[in-house]
Amino acid sequence: MPGNKVSKPKPCHHCKSRPASAPPDTSTIHYEKFWLYRHCSSVQQRDRQAQKAGQLFSGLLAMNVVFLGSAFISSMIFNHVAITLADVWILLSILKVLCLCWIIYYLLGTSRQPHAVLYRDSHAGPIWVRGSVLLFGSFSILLNVFQIGYSAILIQCKSRVEIVFPSIEIFFILTQAFFLWHHSKDCIQVQHNFTRCGLMLTIATNLLLWLLAVTNDTIHMEIESQLREVEQRFEGKAPFSQPYLCNETASCTCPNTTICKVFQKGYILLYPFNTEYCLVCCSVLYVMWKNVGRRISDHHVTHIKPKFKLQGVVFGPLLGTIAVIIGICVFMMYQIQATGSAASRQVFVIYYSYYIVLLPLMSVGAVIGTIIHALEKKELDTLKNPTRSLDVILLMGAALGQIGMSYFSIVAIMATDPRDLLNSLILSHSVLLIFQNITQNVFIIDGLHRQPFMSPDKEEDLKEEQNHEAYDQRRVNMLELGQEIQKVSLSYIHSYSHLSWKRRALREISFFLVLCNIILWVMPTFGAHPVFENGLEKSFYGYSTWFAIVNFGLPLGVFYRMHSVGGLLEVYITA
Repeated sequence: MPGNKVSKPKPCHHCKSRPASAPPDTSTIHYEKFWLYRHCSSVQQRDRQAQKAGQLFSGLLAMNVVFLGSAFISSMIFNHVAITLADVWILLSILKVLCLCWIIYYLLGTSRQPHAVLYRDSHAGPIWVRGSVLLFGSFSILLNVFQIGYSAILIQCKSRVEIVFPSIEIFFILTQAFFLWHHSKDCIQVQHNFTRCGLMLTIATNLLLWLLAVTNDTIHMEIESQLREVEQRFEGKAPFSQPYLCNETASCTCPNTTICKVFQKGYILLYPFNTEYCLVCCSVLYVMWKNVGRRISDHHVTHIKPKFKLQGVVFGPLLGTIAVIIGICVFMMYQIQATGSAASRQVFVIYYSYYIVLLPLMSVGAVIGTIIHALEKKELDTLKNPTRSLDVILLMGAALGQIGMSYFSIVAIMATDPRDLLNSLILSHSVLLIFQNITQNVFIIDGLHRQPFMSPDKEEDLKEEQNHEAYDQRRVNMLELGQEIQKVSLSYIHSYSHLSWKRRALREISFFLVLCNIILWVMPTFGAHPVFENGLEKSFYGYSTWFAIVNFGLPLGVFYRMHSVGGLLEVYITA
């Protein structure tokens, strides 16, 4: 094989790790150095100590930037006279310009150096993560376009910063999305410390953008809910007349024009995607930071990558599609009534009843899947994998949002009137949500640590894959279309019947949970927030305290559903 040659590899963006059979070419390895450990006798020991020191100092840089930005944002919230939103925007614009300079330098300088990217992590930056970056990034760009248009219409009462800031944000999103799409798998071998600091600075900037977005989103919902309570008979104009990005003066109101209403409503609709974009970028950048200086051995290279194929599943997609359709109907019904003058009690009963039916089904599926994992004889994947470690941390951490809010709701209900119909539904919903989060996390984490299934007859699998590619590349006319559909159907039935019952059950459960998590992500993302409307927790804890709790839990809950979809797809593929 050409890869077994001992010759010096060419400098290439897409170089793979050298096979283990080849002796290491020390001329291509850039060992890390750090002035604190320059007297170490062993080169490998000095390299390990320098790597730890570089991670420490870059982490301290990110920590200080996050604390500084958090202080600015907190001061804006509690003392909006001394520190205004424009001051926070100026700070974040400076950070984004610094990040842009580093990203451009990495693209044009660091990554193009000889032997800069000798290894690429096959587990990092899977297609669903990079696709999420592009999807949420596109919506975030559209969000900033709406913000620019809205601010331009109200230019008489707004500062120019409110137009400059989203313009810089658009360029930042475009550059960062391009960078993550092409370089998320890099294990950079040159300029280690400078690259770590650049990555950590970009992570800190995205975290501050997320914190500001979450804070502003909560303030917006608080103003909207207050106005709805005071002026229930007032139409939709009142809650959106003075959005949180606008100066709270009577003169700065949206004129009664169609274009202004479009910018206003579009901004509110797309706002949650910006928070998701920041969190996804942070997770990808963190994996890149862990991979700086990493040298991947032949044991870590995945020679055969399982691909996503919609085969061996029937009942999972069917039940999941039914859950999605019913969920969309419930969501539309909730939105129509909740955005009116006053949300009726009946719409809350329907909303929580849907969850009470769906959550136990998801929990039972996750428990059965975990039991099947225990019955399987597949080996556990114990190799070091930064991407998988991050996935586990994010799943456990993001689940704390929904679990925390659920416990606060349980205490509020038990202390008031748990026998009331709506209160009993909220209580059941909270308990079931905690159980569903725990069982699903166990199922996903256990599945991520399983070795992918390998067919005993690899030649037959390869031949079948080549046949599928030939079918995709061939143009069929109308006369051949029926024959192609029949062949695909027979192939699907054949693959389904030849799967073992364990693999079949795991695929059915995984696909069902994927669709369920998608609808549970869609509903709160696009505005279904009954915790703001039912009034139970708000009256028990007080307005400010409850919104502080929701400010922590709701964005994490939305992120948890989206991240669970990615984890479940990994479990589906490895099954």
